[in-house]
Amino acid sequence: MKYALIFGGSSFEHEISIVSAITIKDKLNIEYFIFLDSNRDFYLIDKDNMKSKYFASGEYKNSIKLEITKGGFKYKKGLLKKEFFLDFDVVINLIHGRDGEDGKIPAMLEFYKIKAITPNVEACSVSYNKVLTKAYAKEMRVNVIEYEIIDSPKTKFDFPVIIKPARLGSSIGVSIAKNQDELNYAFDVAREFDDLIIVEPFIEGIEEYNLAGCKAGDEWIFSKLEKVEKKEFLDFDKKYMDFSRKEVKINENLEIKEKFKTEFKKIYNNIFKNALIRCDFFCKDDIIYLNEINPIPGSMANYLFDDFKNVIDKLAKSVELENDIRIDYMYINKIQMAKGK
Repeated sequence: MKYALIFGGSSFEHEISIVSAITIKDKLNIEYFIFLDSNRDFYLIDKDNMKSKYFASGEYKNSIKLEITKGGFKYKKGLLKKEFFLDFDVVINLIHGRDGEDGKIPAMLEFYKIKAITPNVEACSVSYNKVLTKAYAKEMRVNVIEYEIIDSPKTKFDFPVIIKPARLGSSIGVSIAKNQDELNYAFDVAREFDDLIIVEPFIEGIEEYNLAGCKAGDEWIFSKLEKVEKKEFLDFDKKYMDFSRKEVKINENLEIKEKFKTEFKKIYNNIFKNALIRCDFFCKDDIIYLNEINPIPGSMANYLFDDFKNVIDKLAKSVELENDIRIDYMYINKIQMAKGK
C-alpha cells in the first residue's frame, strides 16, 4: 500500500501539522509528501527535506508545485510541460485545524474521487465546531459537560471556569479563569483565535482519557486507553509538542475500557468512516463525558497503537469513495415529450 501524505494548511495549527508529518514519516510507507502552504499552494516535498527548518526557512518553495485534479495530484515537467501524476493508493489527510478538519481538503478529495484516510465533510462539520460536537454527542446519547456560548466575559457558571475558542484545537486559546479579571483576559485571548467562544465549569477531580480508533470494513480497531496525566488542564506543550511520546499511562482495566469503547462507537457511528479519530473523554463518578472529537489527531495517535502500520493498512484497504449517481435526464425528457418536442 503506497501513501501520499498531505499536511500544512492555512491554519493556526499549520506548524503542528508539520511536526505530525515529520513524526510519522518513517512509520508508514509514505511515497509522497504533499505540503499545503499558507497561500494554499501544493508542493511535492522530498523525504530527505522533511525537516522543520526546510519549511520555516521557505526553502520548500524550491520544490515541485502540484495541482489537484480528478483522480489525484499532478505536476508539469520539461520544456513541453508534460504532465505526470503521483502514483499512490490512498492519501492521508494530516492537516490539523482549518483546511484539514473544517472540510475544505476532504471536500476536494471527495470531489476529485481521490481515495483518502480523512474525515469527510459531514464528519468535519460535527467535530470542528465544539458547539456542534456537543449537540451531535447528545443526539448519540453520549454525555457532555454543560456549557454556554458567550459574546462577552460573563457567565452563569461559578468560578473557576474554562474558556475555549469553539473552532480550534483543544488547547489553543484555552484558559482557566478563577475570577472575573482572569475571565476578562481569557475572553480576549480566545477572541484572538475565534469569534465563537464557549465556557464550561471547571470540575475538580475529573479524570481524562483518550481513545483512538476506526472501523475498517466490519472490524472495529481500538488503541490503548490512555489516562492523561495533567495538573489543571492539558496545555499546548503537553497536547501538541509530545507527539512521539513513548511513555503513556495505560488503563488496562478491561471493564473500564469496554465502557469507553461503547461511547466511542456511538460517536464514530458511520459518520466518521474512512477516518482514524481520537475521542477525548472525561470521567467523574463513573459517568463518561465526551470532551471533544479529534478527527485528525496529532501524529495520528500512532503512539497509542502497538502496530500502527497494520491499523492504517487495514483502514486504507476499506476506504470507500462516494457512490456515483446515474444521471439519465429522464425527467427533462418527459417534459420535452409532453410538450411534443
